[in-house]
Amino acid sequence: MPPSVVDRNQLWSRLTDAVAKEGVPLPTPVFVVDLDAFDANADDLVRRADGLPIRVASKSLRVPALIERALVHEGFHGVLAFTLREALWLHVEGICDDIVVAYPTVDRGALAELVASPSAAAAITLMVDSTPHLDVIDSVRVSPTTPVRVCVDVDAGLRLAGKHVGPKRSPLQDTAAVIDLAREITGRPGFRLVGAMTYEGQVAGLQDSLPTARSRSAIVRRLKSLSMSQLAVRRREIDVALRQLTDLEFWNAGGSGSVQATAADPVVTEIAAGSGLLVPTLFDHYRSFEPRPASYLGLPVVRRPSPGMVTVHGGGIVASGPAGPDRLPTPWAPAGLELTGLEGAGEVQTPIIGQPADLLEIGDLVWFRPAKSGEPFEHATTVHLLSGSELVDTVPSYRGCGQAF
Repeated sequence: MPPSVVDRNQLWSRLTDAVAKEGVPLPTPVFVVDLDAFDANADDLVRRADGLPIRVASKSLRVPALIERALVHEGFHGVLAFTLREALWLHVEGICDDIVVAYPTVDRGALAELVASPSAAAAITLMVDSTPHLDVIDSVRVSPTTPVRVCVDVDAGLRLAGKHVGPKRSPLQDTAAVIDLAREITGRPGFRLVGAMTYEGQVAGLQDSLPTARSRSAIVRRLKSLSMSQLAVRRREIDVALRQLTDLEFWNAGGSGSVQATAADPVVTEIAAGSGLLVPTLFDHYRSFEPRPASYLGLPVVRRPSPGMVTVHGGGIVASGPAGPDRLPTPWAPAGLELTGLEGAGEVQTPIIGQPADLLEIGDLVWFRPAKSGEPFEHATTVHLLSGSELVDTVPSYRGCGQAF
């Protein structure tokens, strides 16, 4: 069950009291991660993965301490990075020695660093979906003395009535195309084909139990079922064909919203997940798991424009994707507050309305939940870690480490 009004008001007291115990004012916005919820979410992801290892999607965390916390959790292994420069940094910092870059890269500077370092090349796997990706890698090295590990990104969209439903990612949409590229990889000096990836974003990233959109949710669930059935056949065909060329080390698939369904496919050897550790609002309404929100953003009340309204400082931390209200941060604690339709969440100030507004004083913190996981920490240098009713640590984000990927 989603958190009740009582739960949310208790959270407000717990977060506010934890900040007050610090004894000194914390710079705002205040970013807090609830470690109790984080660990419970990790346990749930492992349970749903049913024995398959979970590769941590670093894009959904962007806080080294949280990536490390996930990696020491039983059932987690390896990182799914979002840029090669990030992967190189994680390797140099000793955070992980098994990193798959989730997206193709044409960053020649970073590629030059990779091929110049045998240890990095052994730890990092690059994503490719076409021959030009191989050409870019070849362009930065004098000779193919250091083997480059590569993974083929296979389209995992649903094909329905001549249309493609799902993320527009890879051009590898059938077995023949995958095998053609695989032959090119295995035939080129200096490359090792070690993995395959199928990200079924239309399953992992779509809410399917929205109480305000029951008909739409039913359609989404049907599309998810069709997608997984179709994808199971396609994955099996591609896997059989690839085995004639090489033995893959891994087949990565899924996401936080599809762990259980993806793990049921015998071809898949590991699951990718990250957002399920923090559970932003876009992951609230899934039938496959109950949300335990773990990431919060505290903004101070700075104005009282009128009865039933207060204005907080900041708030315009808007998630990527199609622009809409669901991409805005949600006033969460105390319960009963909401954004205004005309102003939404602003970079400098955000008006919020609702009965609890009259109980808030200038300087009080209102706690928001972000729409997406990881992205808000691009706005933070430090993140406070909550355990019980205490802030037990303050750790740097990528930004706090001087990194922006």
